[in-house]
Amino acid sequence: MSTAIWPPVDEDRLAQEQAASQARELEWLLAQLRETLQSLKAGLDECAALLAPSENGSTLVLTSVRSESLKGLITRIGTRITKGNIKLRLASLPPPKGSLTWDLVISSAPHAPTLVVPQLTSVRTSINSCLDAIDVATWGGDATNAQFVSGQLQLLHDHIIEAQAALRGHSPVQPSWWDNPVDENTFDPPLPANVSFHLFVFDAALVLEIRTLEPHHAGDSGSLTGFSIRNTFASALGGTRAPTHDEADRTFTYKNREVRVKEKIRVESQDPALISASAKLNALGHTVMLSRKALNIVMGRDEQMD
Repeated sequence: MSTAIWPPVDEDRLAQEQAASQARELEWLLAQLRETLQSLKAGLDECAALLAPSENGSTLVLTSVRSESLKGLITRIGTRITKGNIKLRLASLPPPKGSLTWDLVISSAPHAPTLVVPQLTSVRTSINSCLDAIDVATWGGDATNAQFVSGQLQLLHDHIIEAQAALRGHSPVQPSWWDNPVDENTFDPPLPANVSFHLFVFDAALVLEIRTLEPHHAGDSGSLTGFSIRNTFASALGGTRAPTHDEADRTFTYKNREVRVKEKIRVESQDPALISASAKLNALGHTVMLSRKALNIVMGRDEQMD
């Protein structure tokens, strides 16, 4: 079945009417997008507030599963870890005399280095860039220019994707533990030279990895487990057991030294603020994607978008 216009209209007039109708539809959509941008701005402001420093911060529990290897608390204020007391009970890290655990306490001294989570800094930067893009789209340019608005929506979408990636843990701003060691003076007493402290974000949770390290020499001959023959015999005779973690057979350059990981423990702590921010960013990203698709359709574009 076909649709016909009666009385018949010549092709030139029909093309003019179609163009006028498309222009009216585009004008209406751009007006709606101005309201959508203000709604997005409100949502991004909420995300920024969740990551902003607060008076009390967020106190998170760190505890190893089915063992007493790691127990402790840390306090996050914005992108910084301001307080922390972590107790370690590891076979490869004997505690000081008279103590049952090795305590890692974040220093409160004014001159102590600040413990910052780089991914959270990246998320805040991306959110601020989103807010700037909305301000430019609303006040800094021609909000009736479809090409201009489309460009700002794409920029906004890109920044939201960057923030989502940082919170998920799949981001270039997440440094490897061996490339970005924590300053030992962040702790009081200082962090032992054979201990690596690595704190990062994964799936909107704070993850702490503690590693005990040993020097590795080029002449060492490794077994299938990554230990030397000497250590293999020692293990068979009842000595220290061979490591069973996923990095046992690897060598790393840590603080300009070749090292291997003797023992590794990983714990996660769910941060309600990060979980909420991640959920909001997912919803905002979906809204921006739909807005971009609608604008591309009305503009006559046939683009494949992520």
